[in-house]
Amino acid sequence: MCKNLAMHRVVVLALDGVYPFELGIPAKIFGTATTEDGGPLYDIRTCSLDGASVRTDADYAIAVTSDSRALAEADTVVIPPFSDCDADIDWLPAELAAAMALIPPTARIVTICTAAFVLAALGLLDDRPATTHWKQADRFRAQFPRVRMDADVLFVDDDRILTAAGSAAGIDLCLHLVRRDHGSAVANRVARLCIVPPWREGGQAQFIDRPVPEPNAASTAATRAWAITRLDQPLSLAELAAHARMSVRTFCRHFRAETGLPPGQWLTQRRVDHARHLLEATELPIDRVAAESGLGTAASLRQHLAATVGVSPSAYRQTFARTPR
Repeated sequence: MCKNLAMHRVVVLALDGVYPFELGIPAKIFGTATTEDGGPLYDIRTCSLDGASVRTDADYAIAVTSDSRALAEADTVVIPPFSDCDADIDWLPAELAAAMALIPPTARIVTICTAAFVLAALGLLDDRPATTHWKQADRFRAQFPRVRMDADVLFVDDDRILTAAGSAAGIDLCLHLVRRDHGSAVANRVARLCIVPPWREGGQAQFIDRPVPEPNAASTAATRAWAITRLDQPLSLAELAAHARMSVRTFCRHFRAETGLPPGQWLTQRRVDHARHLLEATELPIDRVAAESGLGTAASLRQHLAATVGVSPSAYRQTFARTPR
């Protein structure tokens, strides 16, 4: 968790042509995060380069209270997308580059949607994994071949540098940061208050243009709900397809179209999610957590958790448990 949590300052950099929806995401998500007695957990500031009002891509401007000097005091900087990102960006105006240089080396930098182009133009994403909106991914790869672009995910957390794929993925990423800072109980409370899911299944693949299914097309939703109640049991692909009353081939096709993932990968993600919940909310031994989440053994749990969040089960519990140990 971040230190001095009550004083953690989030600075949102609004650039000319900013998209209003994305600009409001950090204030809404971080501003809703509070202690159990209602105390704020984040101090949110919004700045422009010169402190003046900022033109949006809508028919109005937005007044801010700070200029780019606020970036020097940030613990987390969030850059929403802006209209100039729709053009080729392989260099930055001197004023923006100078503002970015004010960000402390210890601060997290978060971009939403095509604002990742700003970080790439600065070289901050070289040899790093990152994402952006799937529609701009090919252009991004062509301009910045050193960046390890992954257009299949909703967001990428590469420690200090975090990138979100698109508008709503900015919500996903901000909730992820609240969870990383304060644990799932706080993040889930924020999600409930904002009436959004605490996490979403699949990646960007589920949002890429594809033919719309007929209204009476078969769905795997009921089978997914059924499977989630049986994560501790072995669930074969044949069993899942049978529950959905489909052939295996048809089931796999519908499943991937609806979630963006093959059934096995989706099921593993849900089991890891459940294991994380058990580590956070219970004192069950690690082998019991592995068994009840359907991951089998403590070794398997360690392997999957390391691949997902990069830590061991005991370290995860120490960081995110509701009652500190």
